[in-house]
Amino acid sequence: MTTLTQDPIAPLLERLFAEEEAPRDMPAAAAMSAEERTRLMRSKTDYIDLYGLLKDAPLAVSRETGLLLYMLARGVRARTIVEFGTSFGISTLHLAAALRDNGGGLLITSEFEPSKVARAKANLEAGGVADLVEIRAGDALETLASDLPETIDLVLLDGAKALYPEILALVESRLRPGALIVADNADYAPDYLARVRSPAAGYLSVPFAEDVELSLKL
Repeated sequence: MTTLTQDPIAPLLERLFAEEEAPRDMPAAAAMSAEERTRLMRSKTDYIDLYGLLKDAPLAVSRETGLLLYMLARGVRARTIVEFGTSFGISTLHLAAALRDNGGGLLITSEFEPSKVARAKANLEAGGVADLVEIRAGDALETLASDLPETIDLVLLDGAKALYPEILALVESRLRPGALIVADNADYAPDYLARVRSPAAGYLSVPFAEDVELSLKL
């Protein structure tokens, strides 16, 4: 048995995923064309409008990606993790469960939507892993710009896709050799993909499933 597969996290995640998969009435977001949504996701400034419309949506990783995160964090015996984009804390719960089973550690996560910070804190408390997590509220370009661990074992990028290169730049000098970076929906961040797919930049990278990029710091 693992922290991920037993009480209190297992039933909590089942409930959160069920809520995420349930139909949700968000007419403004639903009325947006696919082209406009893509434009906003790739914009380094206008993405705020999109995420404002989606402030009540979990925007969670998939069940499979959540399990992948847990397995990767266990596999590299992570003790220090940085997450960009907390949302309701579904991915955070998976990563914190891995830290618990690794013997402890620190997960620093950043979220700019205040209502989501409150939801995430409540979920982490309910999951019994709040002591392993530091949620930094605000713009990640500021919250992750200082006071990071000396070495970082794993990074999850799952916030505004256009900012993936900038967030990588903030943590890059602290990534230990062998550190892993998981980028969700990375197809919306072509500049980021160009960077991590270049061995000359110090990474090995491979697309995983439909929308995840997994990268290794050399």
